[in-house]
Amino acid sequence: MALKPEWLKVKAPGGENYVRIKRLLRERNLHTVCEEARCPNVGECWGGGTATFMLLGDVCTRACRFCAVAAGNPKGIVDGREPEKTAEALAALGLEYVVLTMVNRDDLPDQGAAHVARTIRLVREAAPDLILETLVGDFQGDTACIRQVVDAAPHVFGHNIETTEPLQRKVRDARANYAQSLAVLEYGKKLAPERFTKSSIMLGLGETAEDLARCYRDLRGVGVDFLTLGQYLQPSKWHLPVERFVSPQEFDDHRARALEAGFRYVASGPLVRSSYRAGEFYMASLIREAAGGPETR
Repeated sequence: MALKPEWLKVKAPGGENYVRIKRLLRERNLHTVCEEARCPNVGECWGGGTATFMLLGDVCTRACRFCAVAAGNPKGIVDGREPEKTAEALAALGLEYVVLTMVNRDDLPDQGAAHVARTIRLVREAAPDLILETLVGDFQGDTACIRQVVDAAPHVFGHNIETTEPLQRKVRDARANYAQSLAVLEYGKKLAPERFTKSSIMLGLGETAEDLARCYRDLRGVGVDFLTLGQYLQPSKWHLPVERFVSPQEFDDHRARALEAGFRYVASGPLVRSSYRAGEFYMASLIREAAGGPETR
């Protein structure tokens, strides 16, 4: 694997809040994408009151070539108590902003949509002041599944397009595709136009400026409000190699171009991830304002 530049080096996670969250997760046998995907920001996010919980287990039925989450066949196994345990954990942790993401579960009749929706409802009951974002799979484009999640009323409906259109087959599992991801985001916005939608793009995989510009236009064309741009990092030698490391200045330039495309908020930087600093002041303020509550202090 390529040697990382200085701007990608981070401190080892630690601190009181980090230890507390880790202990509570282990006690309840819960998973976070922060750990499963080996996110470099886990210490900063957990220490700052943000976490991303991963639902439906820790084995994904897809085998995307960028992702560190284990791929395989979960054989229909689901922890039926996971929604309650997640709600209990979030009520106890007192976090400000939480993302509920999921592994793809193509092995289930509804691909896990009802499980995710039930978790959202229970979390919102247990922690009513919490800002809740969902980061879901594509559900193979099944609108009934998307509707179940949106009807549960997360503050933000997120789905990652991951990369530009020419790189989709190289980067993502064959069951995923660019048009399908755009359709998921479009339908989510159509169902609840008053709520926010969000997506994410990894850089450093060989994308061109022209293809990125088109991706910005396409995402805005289906109403996406928030966008994150971050550096792809190779999880292991079996995953796609990094084509190039994008400099912090280039990320600033990409952010400016994305904002020009019309996004309401863009987080762009080498260590930015789809749920990185999800509780960012400005975005949280927009969400609370739209929900009719007080702005984040």
